[in-house]
Amino acid sequence: MKAKAKLQTKIPGRYLVLLTAFVCMFGMVAARLGYLHVVKHDFLRTQGEARTRREVKIAAYRGIIKDRNGESLAISTPVDSVWINPQEVDLKDPKLKQVAKLLDLHVHTMRDKVRKGAHKEFVYLRRHIDPKVSKKIQALQVAGIHLLPEYKRYYPTGEVTAPVLGTTNVDDRGLEGLELAYNTWLQGKPGKKIVERDRLGREVELLDSNEVQPGKDLVLSLDSRLQFLAYKALRAAVTEHNAISGSAVVLDVKTGEVLAMVNDPSFNPNRRERDQHAHYRNAAVTDAFEPGSVLKTFSMAGVLERTKINPNMVIDTSPGYIKLAGGVVREDHYKGGTLEFASILKESSNVGITKLVLNLKPQDLVDTYTRMGFGEITGSGFPGESAGYVTIPRQNQSFVMATMSFGYGVSVTPLQLAQAYAIIGAGGIKRPVSFLKLDDGAVDGIRVLKPNVARQVLDLLSIAADHDRSNARVSGYRVAGKTGTARKLGKDGLYDKSRHRAMFGGLAPAINPRVAIVVAIDEPRSGACYGNQVAAPVFSRIASGALRLFKVAPDLLDTHGVHVASSSN
Repeated sequence: MKAKAKLQTKIPGRYLVLLTAFVCMFGMVAARLGYLHVVKHDFLRTQGEARTRREVKIAAYRGIIKDRNGESLAISTPVDSVWINPQEVDLKDPKLKQVAKLLDLHVHTMRDKVRKGAHKEFVYLRRHIDPKVSKKIQALQVAGIHLLPEYKRYYPTGEVTAPVLGTTNVDDRGLEGLELAYNTWLQGKPGKKIVERDRLGREVELLDSNEVQPGKDLVLSLDSRLQFLAYKALRAAVTEHNAISGSAVVLDVKTGEVLAMVNDPSFNPNRRERDQHAHYRNAAVTDAFEPGSVLKTFSMAGVLERTKINPNMVIDTSPGYIKLAGGVVREDHYKGGTLEFASILKESSNVGITKLVLNLKPQDLVDTYTRMGFGEITGSGFPGESAGYVTIPRQNQSFVMATMSFGYGVSVTPLQLAQAYAIIGAGGIKRPVSFLKLDDGAVDGIRVLKPNVARQVLDLLSIAADHDRSNARVSGYRVAGKTGTARKLGKDGLYDKSRHRAMFGGLAPAINPRVAIVVAIDEPRSGACYGNQVAAPVFSRIASGALRLFKVAPDLLDTHGVHVASSSN
């Protein structure tokens, strides 16, 4: 009985110990809670919000690029990009393999990204994924893997307009061409929102947001119908003549607008591949070269403006060459002989134009060229535009002057040439080149050539382009223009007789020009190499299409006095 009573007296002591320990523990927890809720309240709230609140950027919609008729040439389409928060990803989650497979990634690669980015909260896994893939990833609901709405640029006209429009990068910022030139206008301003997320990263509440400012649309001067037609004609010629490349430019004579500008080879802007980078540049604007006899047009303008010419005069070009200080000027395909003044451009006589130009002072010839826009950029605003160059010969350098008169010692771009021909078509008025659509009606310009001189040159160009042997003719219309065939420099610094650039520059129709067109085809290698053989047919096809599209009435009559319908050659 005594032992039992002793045991009973010890039991309350044990309870007392347990009770004391429990009270102490409860007190410590209560004290800790009090400390955290009172002393550390702000700190804990900040940490909690940092783990559940997220600032999410909202991409701005990039403006649409349209042609002059409202057709879309570049648009931005919504896509999703996949990103991870390495601090939330469970590397043992079996769903990671499924995500990796959907993104065409090895699961080890994805896990390496998680490990290497352990100190970060945002790491891209894959940009701009297919919407179908996006839905499958979203359905898996993997902790730490999120989707970010973005935009991807799409070009409906593909390679037809690619060198002119250029491209954007993966962040939808302009990299090349007009996308770069007008990036600020097109880009807009992104917004942001602050959201509450659950443990899986799902958005459960929108707390705050800043409004997105979408980019502005851009309306170009290009006519996509003419652009397609010009590209098709140019590409066919480059292929037929096995040429290295080609460019063509169409300007509106009355406004200076670029109606079409094409290059071949081009590239597909909807596929960003490294092997296409060499074709990203817009050669019609960035590449300057010696143009050959198409420059005789402007040499003749200088002669008509600075000297007194009898239109009935004849020039003796026999025996087909002329010796000058510094070298010998030879005829190319023209054999030489007595030549009427009006036939100098038609026969493309090197000796004939040389004899006329040597009546000028060197500075007079240079002045004519610079007033036409050679040696300076057109001011189109296109990135990387080349100014080319104009040699300044000394007084005793007659051979230099002579070669300049038929297109050597001067380098130009196709765009510069097109602007210069537009000056002739506009009666001596030089208008700024514009890639943007302008208001209807003629645009003010500056006079750089006397109206009567421009008219005389236009008449000579009409004779040169509209004769029976010309491949530049357009059914139903008189056209004006000049061929050019320039030899290219070889590695030894000498002109290579086997490598040429075929050119044609002209206006249509000749009576009241609406369009100025320049075609340049680099190094045709299938036998034919002259401008009349290679470039003139491209001019004919483009001019025919342009006059039809712009509803220009035919101006030629058949033998019965009936207008001849326009048709493609």
